[in-house]
Amino acid sequence: MPHVFSFRQILRATGLSVTFAALAACAANAILPAPAHAAPPTRVVQLNAGMHLIHAELADTPDTRQQGLMHRESLRPNSGMLFVFEEKAGHCFWMKNTPLPLTIAFLADNGTIVNLADMQPRSEQNHCPRAAVRYALEMPQGWFRERGITAGATIGGLPQPR
Repeated sequence: MPHVFSFRQILRATGLSVTFAALAACAANAILPAPAHAAPPTRVVQLNAGMHLIHAELADTPDTRQQGLMHRESLRPNSGMLFVFEEKAGHCFWMKNTPLPLTIAFLADNGTIVNLADMQPRSEQNHCPRAAVRYALEMPQGWFRERGITAGATIGGLPQPR
């Protein structure tokens, strides 16, 4: 039968003090605050580009659109962010605080890709649609190209604006 050691026996054997052990236990169970720039929780919608499934976080409020993918270091496979605006307009995007290289697809109301633009990390260069749009889909740079998806293709499953 294996021997079971008490907490005090372990402390004596290792030379740790009760205070140190208590602090270590508290630290191990502490809840650390989220960084100030952490993204607010967003809903995920499933879109498709032909046979390709896309898991897109939904940015459909002023706060979620403003935050976008800023400060994100990675995305899961086939994941991105769908921006939904109440009104069709020339909504332009930049990458000031975004470390990921992305491609943005500007989408007509019926899901047709109006134009695509590669966006470089941390750049303040504006990327704008060629026509007024309500939707924009950001994916990892190269995602559309690797699947042969170009302007004129359709993205299905778009949610209705709020």
